[in-house]
Amino acid sequence: MVSLRCKMVVKEELRNLGLHFIAVDLGEVEIFEELSNEQHLQLKENLLRSGLELLDDKKNILIERIKAVIVEMIHYSEEMPKINYSDHISEKLNQDYTYLSNIFSEVKGITIQQYIIFHKIERVKELLLYDELTLTEISYRMQYSSVAHLSNQFKKVTGLTPTFYKQLRQKRQGNLENL
Repeated sequence: MVSLRCKMVVKEELRNLGLHFIAVDLGEVEIFEELSNEQHLQLKENLLRSGLELLDDKKNILIERIKAVIVEMIHYSEEMPKINYSDHISEKLNQDYTYLSNIFSEVKGITIQQYIIFHKIERVKELLLYDELTLTEISYRMQYSSVAHLSNQFKKVTGLTPTFYKQLRQKRQGNLENL
């Protein structure tokens, strides 16, 4: 679960099954009662219909928790943490970062750092489209050491420079307005 809408869907499905929950957080649900096999199966099926997956495997649950911390940090926080990402993730999950990193790489096939970079670039794209911040301000907000560093990473991930990406979007919007 990486969005508020996902949390709403999960809460609704729990209510539909008559289950009482203590907490529904990103990637994690705590309920009062023990699930019967039938309830477990029904919840799993209902969530799948909504595009969500019920995870039972401890590794996958941990991966989802790591992803949720990263998504929250990059997309939903007003500002990025002042400490290293590794320290932030480790503190949030109360686990050794090396352990988290090894499991993440083993299961996902990419490093946590690569996952963070992909999400940072997605956030930069959003900020470019909003057109409220300069590239320098975006670079500072996303904790890049310089605009050049941001631009190099952006180009490596997207194949485009941030400026060209923004121009493409503006040109496309202009074409739509002319229809």
